[in-house]
Amino acid sequence: MLDTLTFLLEKLFLLANIKLSSLLPPLRGREHGDAPLTRRCERDESPPQPAGAPQRFQRGDLLEVPRTLFTHFGIYLGDNRVAHLIPDILPVLTADSKQIQEMVTNTRLLLGVLSKRASIRVDSVEDFAYGAGILLNAMDRAVRRSPLTGEEVARRAERLVGTVSYSLLWNNCEHFVTYCRYGTAQSLQTDQFCEWLKSLIRDQRNVLLTALLGLLSMACLGVSSSTALPTLLIPFTLWMAS
Repeated sequence: MLDTLTFLLEKLFLLANIKLSSLLPPLRGREHGDAPLTRRCERDESPPQPAGAPQRFQRGDLLEVPRTLFTHFGIYLGDNRVAHLIPDILPVLTADSKQIQEMVTNTRLLLGVLSKRASIRVDSVEDFAYGAGILLNAMDRAVRRSPLTGEEVARRAERLVGTVSYSLLWNNCEHFVTYCRYGTAQSLQTDQFCEWLKSLIRDQRNVLLTALLGLLSMACLGVSSSTALPTLLIPFTLWMAS
């Protein structure tokens, strides 16, 4: 059942250039990514530092872990600890803090995405990065607001630790770190997805495509309210929005 849900969600998200399987870490390990929606906007970035290399992070630094199709974010708290937001169903089901702090399995992550629940949790730098390179404060060059003081950033992150609501578009790990570091929650990845969606709606060729698909469904399934209504309503809506 879980594999079927994963497959269906992956096919759905591929329509928006999102691959759900990228949310899941290697099967043998811990999961720390949540779903960004598109590739990060291009910007000048220093090469990622290996996670196992000696680091000189300061309290309040914004850490980024580049993945294949998304970037995961966290706030450094000091003493080799990172606060980050990750989809997780377990805090809804139990109050056992020891159990919750264990590694997030694929099932926990997927059910967290489906139920729109997440945890802002604290892990070691190594567990947060899971062997990937780390970018340090790279978002400072992409966000117009100046970062808050390191202590204020870390305190904001610490106050938010616990169970939170989750949304791929409106409340993901990027919203968490931008609120902590810049005072306003935003997601460059979400903004990029919304721009892609607007360009899709504005393309009038999609009106013709949806109309043809609707006529095809009527030819295959017969004329009924369930086929005729979408055939008329969807192209009309796209036409008016374009």
